[in-house]
Amino acid sequence: MSTDSNTSSPVTPTAAPANAPAARPQRRDGGRGPRRDNRNRDAAPSDGPTMIEKIVFINRCAKVVKGGRRFSFSALSVVGDGKGKLGIGYGKANEVPDAIRKSTAHANKHMVSVKLKGDTIPHEVFGEYDGGKVLLRPATTGTGLIAGGGVRAVLEAAGVKNVLTKSLGSKNHIAVVNATLQGLRKLRLAEDFQAALKS
Repeated sequence: MSTDSNTSSPVTPTAAPANAPAARPQRRDGGRGPRRDNRNRDAAPSDGPTMIEKIVFINRCAKVVKGGRRFSFSALSVVGDGKGKLGIGYGKANEVPDAIRKSTAHANKHMVSVKLKGDTIPHEVFGEYDGGKVLLRPATTGTGLIAGGGVRAVLEAAGVKNVLTKSLGSKNHIAVVNATLQGLRKLRLAEDFQAALKS
């Protein structure tokens, strides 16, 4: 009796070899195990406090030459540690990233310390630089940072969280930022006044 070659015989399952790895059970999270994120664990400890960098203003300047216009950029930035140290930098370059890098480096080189009382300023002060005039007043906790533009960037970098401000002069960013810095540098604590009276 001849068998038809087209008819298929039932396939018997073959046994897995003895050294084959066991099948993993199906997981609900797509088969992935817990994430091993060692980036923070292996990162080297930072040398100092993290700096707050604020870009206040980027200006584009166009120079007309024979072939057309040639653009250059200038950047004004503020750098601070949020604990009373801050610096203001200004940099110019043909590209925006280079201008920002120069201004940030300039700000880091010219850091100054200002006197703060908690998260506000010790007393009312008036800062003036060129045409910029800025009035700073202390405020109670919960008031917030009532400031805008360059004044806000400087106060955030310094670590001030509750203050009332008013810009009374020029709206030029460089003048306003420097006027704010001059006002902060005038701040004195009660201990400073007592030491001055004793001397």
